[in-house]
Amino acid sequence: MPTESTFLLAGLFILLAAIGWALGRFGERDDIEEIKYPLNIDYLKGLNFLLNEQTDQALEHFLKMVRVDDKTIETHFALGSLFRRRGEIDRAIRIHQNIIARPDLAPDQKEQALFSLAKDYQNAGLLDRAENVYANLVSGSRYQIESLRQLLRIYEHEKEWEKAIDSSQKLEKLNGKSIGLKISHYYCELAEIAIKEKKFDEALSYVTTIKKYFPNTLRMKLVHAKIACEMNNLNQAIELYCSILEENTYLITEALPHLFNISSKAGLLKQLDSSMKGLCRQFDGIKVDIAYTAIVHNLDGVPIIDECVKEYMFSEPTLSQFIDLQTTNALENGGQNEVIIKVRKGLYKLATSSPKYQCKECGFSSQHLLWHCPSCKNWETQRPFSNVHFDSLLQRSVVN
Repeated sequence: MPTESTFLLAGLFILLAAIGWALGRFGERDDIEEIKYPLNIDYLKGLNFLLNEQTDQALEHFLKMVRVDDKTIETHFALGSLFRRRGEIDRAIRIHQNIIARPDLAPDQKEQALFSLAKDYQNAGLLDRAENVYANLVSGSRYQIESLRQLLRIYEHEKEWEKAIDSSQKLEKLNGKSIGLKISHYYCELAEIAIKEKKFDEALSYVTTIKKYFPNTLRMKLVHAKIACEMNNLNQAIELYCSILEENTYLITEALPHLFNISSKAGLLKQLDSSMKGLCRQFDGIKVDIAYTAIVHNLDGVPIIDECVKEYMFSEPTLSQFIDLQTTNALENGGQNEVIIKVRKGLYKLATSSPKYQCKECGFSSQHLLWHCPSCKNWETQRPFSNVHFDSLLQRSVVN
């Protein structure tokens, strides 16, 4: 079966043949005379090593080549890229370092070699070295935009949020595209750190800054509500959590448990019941989200929440069979409640052992809400599951 390097060489030979044909067909006489000179013998030897799968010999040969011109340097770049894709990072680094060390290298070729070297370092996990090279390329090179993008990936991985903010702002100015959502999350990360360190005024200053970049981000309101709770401003926290639920119900699994606990602490569960009834009238289908959240977080004692859970269980065909509605309906009210409690406990065990969130871009699932998807690297793309897999519950019950 042809290897990757065989395809590379085939492409190179086809390219050379096409260039020769084009010059012979359309070029001036001087051009034709020019291609009569023999190709670089060292270059052909290196290609021969590659063709015969003698990778080490090819590498050493290309590194020792005295003459590197416009015709052969692209082969060096292709070889370095090939090594990187195959995971042979040390070889890729040697190739690109060798190109950079050549005194007769054109400025654009040096920039290309530096950018390739930075990618080698990044793939090898040598992030400090990659950062240094990318940082140099940011100053006026043709790779400055892509270098800033790669720097952002490094800073996100290393959780260097202040550097990420600085690079993001530079990137916005260069390409004219807003990345306010990213910047707002960087500030949210800084605010979360400040909250852990009990620096609430600093955390609030980050929230104020976020409003300038992406005022509608729901994470900012969650962070703000968290600060209010820590500072014992319960009424403000309740107002913020209610605002979150009204703006986007997908965060109900994050906001409702906090809202429930604060309302309980402040003796405001009746007000919570009234607010949740209003949401149920305002949004179709929200009862399912309320029920799922209540099951996952063991929220009970509020009439509308308990009603949502009951409706949720009795409206599911699979679950209805499990609890045998015909028998349950014949029971006294207390008996029915006992069945509901047992089923709810079973659902809680199932829900807590299953992923609760899934990225809408790549499908990555997790137990907790992750604002930055570790798989596709997008921000704010995770959404909660709003259902329990009842078939799995029934199978477990049969096994047990």
